[in-house]
Amino acid sequence: MLNEIDIRNVLFLDIETVPQCASFSELPEKMRALWDKKSSYFRKEGQDADYVYDKAGIYAEFGKIICISVGIITKEKKPLGIRIRSYAGENEKKILLDFSAMLEKYSPAKEIFLCAHNGKEFDFPYLARRVLIHGLKLPFMLDNAGKKPWEVKHLDTLEIWKFGDY
Repeated sequence: MLNEIDIRNVLFLDIETVPQCASFSELPEKMRALWDKKSSYFRKEGQDADYVYDKAGIYAEFGKIICISVGIITKEKKPLGIRIRSYAGENEKKILLDFSAMLEKYSPAKEIFLCAHNGKEFDFPYLARRVLIHGLKLPFMLDNAGKKPWEVKHLDTLEIWKFGDY
């Protein structure tokens, strides 16, 4: 399958996430209650919600994106041509708007694939959830609702490297 994909049609990406607030005590009361409930599923005995708040960044409902880096190969011949861009800063909504605008430049008709390490389990759903939380339009390339598996143009290097192994 990989031999059939033109590497120049793969948009590589990685996101960096952090908890919504610098500390558990800074969360609004309602969010503290929700984090307390969510974290109860993985806390060990003697740990409270505050103690495990550093893990909040891996959950889209309690975290935020501070950086999205993307790269695309522009030519295959050596030396490779590579374009890299990062969307970063304090304003997550702006990061997502700029990133979404870049994604929308790619026509749905073109065979562009999104690729990330553990992207299917983390990056792609996290991005989509944060876009929706901000009330933004979900980019076509992240909207997989109702699509058949072969219609979703997502590659995951973790999945590829496993070669079916667990």
